[in-house]
Amino acid sequence: MANPFAGEVEVVLDGRPHVAKLTLGALAELEAVLGEDSLMALVARFEAGRFSTRDVLALLVAGLRGGGWQGRAGDLMTVEIGGGPVGAARAAAELLARAFAVPGEAG
Repeated sequence: MANPFAGEVEVVLDGRPHVAKLTLGALAELEAVLGEDSLMALVARFEAGRFSTRDVLALLVAGLRGGGWQGRAGDLMTVEIGGGPVGAARAAAELLARAFAVPGEAG
């Protein structure tokens, strides 16, 4: 079970729950994959609703890896993600929000 106070988000793949978390290593991987000049630019894209499916998949892969998942981006192309595309986008947005939340502050 994911612990939101630890920055974790639950992502369901083929009916099995997985913990996702944007660790420092996962954030570095995400920056490299998306070629964004900063993660704040990516956060701004999500806040403005200007994110792509590539952004969502990259965030999910980075978060799942940060949670200990051993898969690769291609693996997500063949699984059913809980909640479908909307659930995937919601999980990606939660990952970003929780990665930058200050513990104990409402957000």
